[in-house]
Amino acid sequence: MDEAIKFTPLIIIGAGRSGTNILRDTLCKFDGFTTWDCDEINPIWRHGNLSAVHDEFDAEMATASVKKFIRGAFHQQWLRSGKPQYIVEKTCANSLRIPFIVEIFPEAKFLFIVRDGVDVLASAKKRWRGEMEVQSWPYYWAKIRHTPMLDLPIYGGRFIKARAQLLLGSKAHMSFWGPQFADMASLDKDISLDELCVQQWRACVEKAQDDLEALGDYHSLKYEDLTADPRQEISNIMHYLGEDIAKNSIEQACASVHHSSVGKGRGDRPDDAIMQLIGPTLQRFGYEG
Repeated sequence: MDEAIKFTPLIIIGAGRSGTNILRDTLCKFDGFTTWDCDEINPIWRHGNLSAVHDEFDAEMATASVKKFIRGAFHQQWLRSGKPQYIVEKTCANSLRIPFIVEIFPEAKFLFIVRDGVDVLASAKKRWRGEMEVQSWPYYWAKIRHTPMLDLPIYGGRFIKARAQLLLGSKAHMSFWGPQFADMASLDKDISLDELCVQQWRACVEKAQDDLEALGDYHSLKYEDLTADPRQEISNIMHYLGEDIAKNSIEQACASVHHSSVGKGRGDRPDDAIMQLIGPTLQRFGYEG
């Protein structure tokens, strides 16, 4: 489907555990904004490139067939949703493949949300250990429905293997979670979970920032600012999009945004080796290193 689309793909870029969910959910409370009925749609983005061992896709990987499939999937979601103005998408692995997305959707708008990497570390470790798994059949069924049928056996096998290793106690954490950066598979198998999480966060935010700066047209915000003053941050986003939204609508949409998770990782500060590793990236994004 190469013809012009009648909606704007609004792509939220952010590392895992950086507030992409709350940003998406807040935006989708406004008329004309909608999203998929599942958390992320990485299987749709990866269809046609499933053999790739990581999520760092370049523009050349957006072949004609891949482009047709992904644009078609978004078009179908637009139809199912009542033809809204914006289709909001927040798959965290997209932080590693912005040139790929631009090749598929030159019409897209990008929002880049960044969170303190020390807080991300504390939260991401729980996900790697399977401590925050959603045990809900509707949740998994939604993911299955948005996975291309030919790809289902591969994803099913990976899911079962990762959880079985945890249940059997053969590994202290899952073999994979979240965005897979290019050098991830080559990391020392004895690397600590803290270092793995830090490397993952660094890869996502550094590459996303570099690619978005090259693109030029994007809006960035911090998780801490969004949760401290959601009304202002959402107003800034609407200004970027050229939308005139009533103040009372913004008040209602932001009512459930809270600030309680900010600083939790700082309360249990990582050791000096981890802080040295993460420090330069923290400083690049204006956080204390």
